[in-house]
Formats: sequence, C-alpha cells, structure tokens
Amino acid sequence: MSLAMKAAVLNSQPGPLEIEELRIDGPGPDEVLLQVKGAGLCHSDLHFMEGIFRAKVPAVLGHESAGIVEAVGENVRYVKPGDHVIACVSIFCGQCKQCLSGNPHRCNNPAATSRPRGSAPRLTKQDGTPVDQFGRLGGFGEQMLVHQNALVKIVDEMPLDRAALIGCGITTGMGAVFRTAKVPPGSTVCVIGAGGIGLAAIQAARIAGAVQVIVVDVSDEKLETARQLGGTDVVNASKVDDVVEAVRDLTGGGVEYSFEAIGLKQTSEQAFNMLGLGGTATVIGMVPSKQMLEIRGIDLLQEKKLQGSMMGSNQFRTDMPNMVSMYLDGRLKLDEMVSATLSLEQINEGYAAMKRGEVARQVITF
Repeated sequence: MSLAMKAAVLNSQPGPLEIEELRIDGPGPDEVLLQVKGAGLCHSDLHFMEGIFRAKVPAVLGHESAGIVEAVGENVRYVKPGDHVIACVSIFCGQCKQCLSGNPHRCNNPAATSRPRGSAPRLTKQDGTPVDQFGRLGGFGEQMLVHQNALVKIVDEMPLDRAALIGCGITTGMGAVFRTAKVPPGSTVCVIGAGGIGLAAIQAARIAGAVQVIVVDVSDEKLETARQLGGTDVVNASKVDDVVEAVRDLTGGGVEYSFEAIGLKQTSEQAFNMLGLGGTATVIGMVPSKQMLEIRGIDLLQEKKLQGSMMGSNQFRTDMPNMVSMYLDGRLKLDEMVSATLSLEQINEGYAAMKRGEVARQVITF
C-alpha cells in the first residue's frame, strides 16, 4: 500500500525547496503513519538548503512536526490511530550504550530504528526514485512515516501547530538550560541570539529561577520580544563597542551561565569570554563543521567551561509532555513566539524571511 502526498523536497545543495507529489509507503513493523498538522521552520534546515551542511538528496526536509496517528504497523504498542503526537529527531533504540546510560539523544544505533538495507524506501517520487527523510523524519509533508521511537504522545488539549515547535526548537533551547547546563535558581544568565531557540532558552532560564537573564541580539524588535518572555536586561550588539564588556558591566564581572543560540565563531567565543569565575558557556547553535573556536588557555585555570548541547540533551518522551503542561498552565509562552503561519507552498518565502532576520518562529499548518 502506498499513498500520494505533497511535500517540500530539496533536490540539490544549495537549492530551494520544491513542492512535489510523492508516494509514501504503508507502515511496516514498528512504524507509524502520521497525518501532519503542524511543522515549524527551523534554522537547521536552512543550513542544508544553503549547502553549509551536506545531506543526501533528494530529501524531504523538516524535523519539527506534530500530528495525529493514522495507522500503525506490526509491534507498535506505544501509540494507536487517533493519538496526538510530537515527532523528534532524537530517535532512540533503547539498546545501545548511550541509551542505556541515560543519554537517548545521543543514540548511535540508527540501524535499529531504520528500515533494513534493501527494503522498499518509505518515500519515493512518482517515477520510483527514492527520497530521503531528513533526520529520518521528513516533516515538511502532509504525512510522515517514522519509527515509533521517534514519537511522544501528548494530550489532545494541546494545539498541534504549537506542539510542533516543541519538536525541536523549544526542546533544544529549554533542554540546554534544564539538562545540559542544569541552571539552578538564583543564577545569572546571558543568551546570545533571540531567535526561536534563544527565546526558548530565555524562557527556561526564567522558569528555572534565574535572577538575571541578559539577552544579546542586533534587532530591537527581537529584544523587545525577549523582554516579554523573561529577559531582564538587553544588549543590542550593533549599538555597543564590546558585547563582552557590556555584559560584564551588567553583572559586575561576568555571568555564571551563557548560551550561544546562533552558531557563529564570534558569538561562541563571546559566550565564553563573558563568563565570570567558574562559569559555563553552552553553544546551542550549529557552528559550521570546519570552523575552529579560539579561547585563552589561562581562562581554563579559572574553571570556566565551554560545552556543546545536542538537541538540549533531551529525554523527549518525558521532557515534551512536561513542556506541553508548561504551555497549558501559562508558564511556557509559545503563541508570542509565532511570527507567521504559512501554507506548505509558502515555505521558501518563510525561509527567505528567516534569512533576513525578520521572524522568531514560523509554522506551516496542513
């Protein structure tokens, strides 16, 4: 059994997304067919559209999606048709050393949650050409066919266009604060970059009880949004001579925790340099793979730390329902983060707006 569906396909790198009609297979063992209701536009996909990071093409991009289960294959016990779910790129096998040591987001056994080599592809073009699923998800389509370990059930009360945001950006930003850095109450925090992931980190710092949350960006509009979501102080990097000194002045010597949410050499180094004694800088953004970062060795003697974060070090089957609860009780603000709601056909316009820095978060609804 296969069905026809529309999806946004990346056929070349660099290149735009092209709306095509694809064939999607029926669910095999451990697989779930999902009707997509909402898909967020994430900056990571733009990196692949621009060719900064390489991917197998043709591919359906998108990895921030939520929807309703349509059908399930053999051995699927976790979900049933009609369940509301969020998909996550941190697909776990539950058997490898990383999974068993409490780090399922670092699962290094993708074969266990993929179709066996030589099997029919999940997605094909009309002429039979196989189409890859970005992140083994492929969220920019009317339907998704994924392993059951890519999904988490959520309550029906959660709007699915908002739930989609939790699938990547919110989990990445909030997880970096809650899980990777483990920010305690009373801390001083700086977040560099007030895009979608940065705004999630700002909110997590507020929820965690940080006493000061400084936000750095070059857009006054984004900085105002950051204030509404929990920023206590803002620094417009285009209007100060030295961002690091500006943050040090606001904190009397440097922050305890900093978060880089852009993915640039300069801002990653700034995140480290603005730390006070014993501080921790967490790089959330995707720094280009061949880019080297430079820090002063002497700073390590002050017990300053520079670390990365992969998808917010998440345990998504427990973390995401908690975030849904935070949204429903008013602590997590998602409505205020959405700059635009788009159709699938408007996806390239959405990424153009993202590249111009005009938006926080955009959602495609089906």
